[in-house]
Amino acid sequence: MYTLLSGTYKYLTRREEYYVMIIGLDNAGKTTLLERIKALFLGVPALPPEKIAPTVGLNICKVDIKSARINFWDLGGQRDLHSIWANYYTECHAIVFVVDSTDKARIEECKETFEKIIMNDNAEGLPILMLANKQDIEGALRVEEIKEVFNQIALKLGARDSRVLPISALEGHGVQEAVDWLFLRLQRNKINRPPVFQ
Repeated sequence: MYTLLSGTYKYLTRREEYYVMIIGLDNAGKTTLLERIKALFLGVPALPPEKIAPTVGLNICKVDIKSARINFWDLGGQRDLHSIWANYYTECHAIVFVVDSTDKARIEECKETFEKIIMNDNAEGLPILMLANKQDIEGALRVEEIKEVFNQIALKLGARDSRVLPISALEGHGVQEAVDWLFLRLQRNKINRPPVFQ
């Protein structure tokens, strides 16, 4: 009888878990974004920018939204780390690609990197959210300008859910909207990528 009750309790209280990769070129603001998500959803103060070091491996943040848990994986953006990103595609439920809107010199490199991600078979069907970060800085490329650069490869996204949103990870502008968009897409994509139950 205890086993039946225990099993029923576990079934009723189990939680959907999703895994979201945060990737992009180095210095795009991925870890600053993760810190802002922690501040918004966990109530912990975000690390000041001068204390955020380049990510060498992986930073993780777990956030509970409604009855689900989202595990954010912030992976290093240095060129020699790009090859390990593909190891996570089969386990994740969505990809957040962060673009440094002020780094006009590397926008083509950014586009090529993004194209490699969406062309990987293991990333097929994943919702992809592109965040045009550092919109608080004067002279940053606007979302329309970034879309124009990436439009050439947009057709390769196929029918999957994708969006480009402006944010300032440093100031927090647009971060809530980005997470809201992600959460809705994770829920809609359950058939293609079912959640893990814990």
